Amino acid sequence: MHASSGSPAGHTTGTGQGIPGSGANRQPPTAPGPERDRAPQGRGAGLGIALLSALAFGGSGVAAKPLIAAGLAPLHVTWLRVAGAALVMLPVAWRHRDLPRRRPALLLGFGLLAVAGVQACYFAALSRIPVGVALLIEYLAPALVLGWVRFVQKRPVTRAAAVGVVLAVGGLACVVEVWSGLRLDPIGLALALGAACCQVGYFVLSDHGGDGEGADAADPLGVIAYGLLTGAVLLTALARPWDLHWSVLRGTADMNGVHVPAVLLLAWIVLVATVAAYLTGVVSIRRLSPQVAGVVACLEAVIATVLAWVLLGEHLSAPQIGGGVVVLVGAFIAQSAKPAAKPGETVTVAAGGAPAEAATDDGAAQGGAVPPSGDGLSAGTRAT
Repeated sequence: MHASSGSPAGHTTGTGQGIPGSGANRQPPTAPGPERDRAPQGRGAGLGIALLSALAFGGSGVAAKPLIAAGLAPLHVTWLRVAGAALVMLPVAWRHRDLPRRRPALLLGFGLLAVAGVQACYFAALSRIPVGVALLIEYLAPALVLGWVRFVQKRPVTRAAAVGVVLAVGGLACVVEVWSGLRLDPIGLALALGAACCQVGYFVLSDHGGDGEGADAADPLGVIAYGLLTGAVLLTALARPWDLHWSVLRGTADMNGVHVPAVLLLAWIVLVATVAAYLTGVVSIRRLSPQVAGVVACLEAVIATVLAWVLLGEHLSAPQIGGGVVVLVGAFIAQSAKPAAKPGETVTVAAGGAPAEAATDDGAAQGGAVPPSGDGLSAGTRAT
């Protein structure tokens, strides 16, 4: 994703990366002298900002679960988060007010899946299963994207990507402790898997979001702003906020014995876990290569699990922790594996080792690389 809201999605970010198949991928793999000299400083700052983004995203579930336990329905918490963030992002939406006319289908799909769908499923899952488990299951999304690429787009995947999928699924089996007959709530597991499926829609839409060049490309900040607005409208019809128990927000919520003002938790969810998390994700991805950004993004699940352990008292067993590590390793391998080219195709590797250009007939995302790691709507901008 780009730090400047005026630059198109998929445009070169200093790492030579872009959406697979987009014209922006045809940039030189490294920047000229002055840009190259600033790269180390930008990388260091990018790592720090990416860690802040992971911390902000990872704290959403820890803040939401006490509100749900205090009496707010998961859908109402989702609506409050999305609607509040949409209001904050209104100036960005105004700046990109021509976007709905140019890309209506993209914004509708992004609002439905990447905003409303993934967050509603995730928060609903939190009401039934631990925060860390819900987020780890959602990290199956890179493996599901591989299934989309292989069986829907009919494109080859690399051996490394297949290994990543196997590791992710095997780690998930440990997380849910299948040998104990699935100790976790099956409905909660299904909701978490639903969040992962919605993430796949986010990945696919992100891949297509940067199609076109210059004025035809969709700026990622504009897509996020209108995605939040669209999601807020859709959730308003679904969540019926006029039935929301507003009195809960005037009271406190219990965080493992500590009573915290409910409105303070809501402010964290809206301002930190959504708005600040998205914006820091934008800046960090511009400064980092997709591989590094993918590693840091995986820390979100670790941060969420640790915060839930400390603040909510949600303890995971040793096999669950080990399985979570395997899920993250598998997700990262699946996300960062290089594309497998069909006969006659060429793949150019840009700075940082990720594919910069793939000469294909349809310009679709290929191989084992999850699109958001380099397409401008990056791994640092997940909906959770």
